[in-house]
Amino acid sequence: MSFYIEEIKVKNALNKLKRKIPYGWDLNIYRGCAHRCQYCYSRYSHQYLGSNDFDRDLFVKTNIVETLERELQSPNWQGDIINLGGVTDSYQPLENSYQLMPQILKLLIKYKNPIIISTKSDLILRDYHLIDKLSRLTYVNIATSIITTDENLVKKIEPGAAAVKKRFRILKEFHKSNVSRGLHVMPIIPFLTDREENFASLFSRAEEASVDYVLCGTLYLRGLTRPYFLSFLKRGFPELLDKFNLLYKRGGAGKEYKQMLYQMVNRLRAKYHLSNNYMKPIREKLGKSFLE
Repeated sequence: MSFYIEEIKVKNALNKLKRKIPYGWDLNIYRGCAHRCQYCYSRYSHQYLGSNDFDRDLFVKTNIVETLERELQSPNWQGDIINLGGVTDSYQPLENSYQLMPQILKLLIKYKNPIIISTKSDLILRDYHLIDKLSRLTYVNIATSIITTDENLVKKIEPGAAAVKKRFRILKEFHKSNVSRGLHVMPIIPFLTDREENFASLFSRAEEASVDYVLCGTLYLRGLTRPYFLSFLKRGFPELLDKFNLLYKRGGAGKEYKQMLYQMVNRLRAKYHLSNNYMKPIREKLGKSFLE
């Protein structure tokens, strides 16, 4: 697949969110994402850039480092937790060329600012030493999203993302650091990744990696995500199309389905001794008052 890449300048690096807990700010160094996840909720964000192709049209914020430093050194900055990659993955393939993340991390070390990074790329291990250093100064959370251990299915749903074994390696490697590590089983896709054996496989490997927590969440089909995902189903899993339309009469799956699903998930989470308390590491590192 060919990509259109455009370098852009931005006035602001940090984007304030409506909610604060567990973080109140986003930092996205790229726009668009080459991982091409069929369920991505961020497709709407490309409308503001005059593009409809989130997977192909990629934008690089070339002045993001100096812009971020200006904001971090402002007397108004309170040192809140920053989420790196709320709209797009900071370690997608573009980062291998532009190498903006090491510069960002050095700034965060300088200002001892807590962060959360979510990624589907083992390129993050390139910056292990910087992330490890920051984690010894303040709160750092590394999370990776893995929806199934079926590598063939992953290649269809997340064709540009790292293999499952590489993502579990991220969690294992950062166990050596002071980083809080989370497995995000998001989204759970009905009829494709919601089987008990899939969760048993994911959770057993999460237990092996000694992750700090596991979060699970079902697929939502809203806005531009809905027609895009249903088009994917029509091409790859046409036999499921009617089932999805019946289950997703609105943006989320039906209540009865979710109740049965989470009963199973919680039972298996307990079996493999996994926590869903992602706030505990934040309180331990930063204190309860930081979240108030």
